[in-house]
Amino acid sequence: MTFSLVARCRETGMFGVAVASSSPAVAARCAYARAGVGAVASQNVTDPTLGPRALDLMAGGASAAEAVAILRRTAAHADYRQILAVDAAGGSAIHSGPHALGTFAEARGVDVASGGNLLADARVPAAIVAGFEGATGPLGDRLIAAMRAGRDAGGEAGPIHSIGMKLVREVAWPVADLRVDWTEADPIEDLAALWARYAPQLDAYVTRALDPREAPSYGVPGDE
Repeated sequence: MTFSLVARCRETGMFGVAVASSSPAVAARCAYARAGVGAVASQNVTDPTLGPRALDLMAGGASAAEAVAILRRTAAHADYRQILAVDAAGGSAIHSGPHALGTFAEARGVDVASGGNLLADARVPAAIVAGFEGATGPLGDRLIAAMRAGRDAGGEAGPIHSIGMKLVREVAWPVADLRVDWTEADPIEDLAALWARYAPQLDAYVTRALDPREAPSYGVPGDE
């Protein structure tokens, strides 16, 4: 009931996750990233503990492949899970348990991994990776281009209703954590519109957190 990607920007070191589903609020359960460490998607009969565990393993020195292999061996009910990871060196890895739902598939490249379940077409993850690799601009733009490519390749077997995108870089919190938790319209396009509004303000939000004295004006009524 999900298709997603995890990715690294090799120019900036930023990590990102984007995930879409027919289920509500998918990103609340499936998207994980940590600055300087990596990004993880944990999906399909979701176990929300797996994302933080994978990030802890990578923070401790494991590669994405090593972290995913450890979880494959040790996680409860791993046969029902999908886990995607990308690490600080751009390595990527995926585990898709044999009990993943419906048509499930995966694809990887340098700096990117994509997977999905209950897909309309097994080629969706490959289309997502190709969409990411062919896109330009900020990482958020590339993640949205990749998700559009997955949707256009068939996406989920049924309509998707939620999506989220998380971006991390040098600070301890996500510099973007955008979600469309439910819509009857196209959540990918709703997210794209939200990102277009948020992206020009991203650096200002970081500056305000680090040193409000250096922050630009807030651009809201009453701010002088």
